[in-house]
Amino acid sequence: MKKVVLSAMAFMMLFACQNDQTESTIGATNAMVKRACASQDVLAEQLKADPTLALRMNQIEAFTKKAMLTNKLVNGKIVIPVVVNVLYKTTAENISDALIQSQIDVLNEDYTATNPDFSSTPAEFAGVAANVGITFELVKINRKSTTKTSWGTRDAMKSTKKGGLDPTSPTTTLNMWACTIGGGILGYAQFPGGSSATDGVVIDGKYFGVSSNSSSSYPYNLGRTASHEVGHWMNLRHIWGDASCGDDLVSDTPVHKTSNFGVPTYPYASTCLPAHNEMTMNYMDYTDDRGMYMFTNGQKSRMSALFVSGGARSGFGI
Repeated sequence: MKKVVLSAMAFMMLFACQNDQTESTIGATNAMVKRACASQDVLAEQLKADPTLALRMNQIEAFTKKAMLTNKLVNGKIVIPVVVNVLYKTTAENISDALIQSQIDVLNEDYTATNPDFSSTPAEFAGVAANVGITFELVKINRKSTTKTSWGTRDAMKSTKKGGLDPTSPTTTLNMWACTIGGGILGYAQFPGGSSATDGVVIDGKYFGVSSNSSSSYPYNLGRTASHEVGHWMNLRHIWGDASCGDDLVSDTPVHKTSNFGVPTYPYASTCLPAHNEMTMNYMDYTDDRGMYMFTNGQKSRMSALFVSGGARSGFGI
């Protein structure tokens, strides 16, 4: 059984910085890069800067475990208001309202298991495949012209003083920033427990929303970068636990040797023991957008625990 309790020291070790290396392959027309999510790297820096963060996250973990064990989970409808903050230097970076709405539509499908590819879930995993039951509502789009060519992962885009845009009502609203991150990073999120001043999800504008398969954002053109990063925002870890045969703190996800890329052919045997197949189609792996299409009941329980009374995101309406 996977461990679900972490001491503060173990927590620090678990989230030690992982180097997500970008591997570029020049194709006929576009440069293809492997998926790179900076959430763990950002968390590692936050843990270094704020020694109390590990304690807060451990408290959230303990609350999550208790809520899951006692079935004290949300039994109502969760609708999350979303503000999208667009930071642009070029016309292409100033993504359209339609593209933004397409991203909200993808989130609504993926978190309610109404995405068409959900039916592709292998029979082996069908019993744990989940309708998370959380929906998203776009309430505002903020736009700002900037002089920056890239923003990095130090949260500058979340600060008006640093040239970005401050989050809007972050204790009751999911803020998303669409901007050029740079360094091959597709996106990153802040885990529950961090400062409200930097809370939210950052997606490189190139991978925000749904675009055609011929676009330069392929194979990350179906809006699944946001589905992955919002999963982090809702307390989900990478499915391989950011360690070889690591622990993602979810009991019904198979242990993964490491991250997977592309679209692995099912069944995909793990080298972790005992013998089993990996759930490469889970949103919390690193596969291409067309290769990820499901959450599990265990992941749903972790996310739901955030929104009950006393949960880390209980300020969001039910």
